[in-house]
Amino acid sequence: MEGKRVLITGGNSGIGIVTARELAKQGAEVVLACRDTAKTTAALKVINAGASTPAINLPVELDNLGSVRNLAANFLGRYDRLDVLINNAGVFPPKQRTTVDGFEMQMGVNHLSHFLLTNLLLDCLKASSPARVVTVSSKLHKAGEIDFEVFKGYENYNSQSAYNSSKLANVLFGIELARQLEGTGVTSNVLHPGAVSTDIIRDLPWLLRKIIGMIFISPEKGALTNIMLASDPALVETNGKYYDQCELTDFSSQADDRVLCKKLWDVSAELTGLGG
Repeated sequence: MEGKRVLITGGNSGIGIVTARELAKQGAEVVLACRDTAKTTAALKVINAGASTPAINLPVELDNLGSVRNLAANFLGRYDRLDVLINNAGVFPPKQRTTVDGFEMQMGVNHLSHFLLTNLLLDCLKASSPARVVTVSSKLHKAGEIDFEVFKGYENYNSQSAYNSSKLANVLFGIELARQLEGTGVTSNVLHPGAVSTDIIRDLPWLLRKIIGMIFISPEKGALTNIMLASDPALVETNGKYYDQCELTDFSSQADDRVLCKKLWDVSAELTGLGG
């Protein structure tokens, strides 16, 4: 990864900090996109302990599309090259919450913020080709469904169902992006990192967090697929694929539905102010 620049959302904890740390060790210039907090400051110290090029953070609030736009503008104002974009951040609130823009929190943060960020950086990625977009989903996307009526909230909220649907949106977006990027030198792939004990479960009850911590895999193991898709030279032309813990596998058949994928793309573009 010498000479490569990587932008990663959610790089201050969980599989994100491990991914950032290991790519920095490989020589990448890592740019975090996280809240400007003490946790992020501590994460930068961890990452930079083994980095040849110091990592920095460009602050963002992913529940605010205006902040996402500011992040993209900040990045493009500083840099003219982006080799890898890792859409890694995610939330899992047990009770229904909404973003600053009025979207259901999981769909807003997990999908719409990353959809907007990726599109705002696409020209930079294309100019930097070969380049890669890596999107973290979950195998639970296979239990999800896309209901455009609930993007601004559920009448009866179920956190797991909302999560599954947001992760399905990640897959549909990643696969549709791959189709649109054919021939550009930029690839888009999606992954399930494994059942990982990370900060995404921070809002769950203490006992449930304790049980999850005992049975889920470590962030170090969970980050392996992120790292592979971001850095493996053998995957430079791999596009439109889905990996489960480093193994190529099948995604939901819904991602083969080009009409659904394009509709999600168009609706997401409208909701994020990008147009059709």
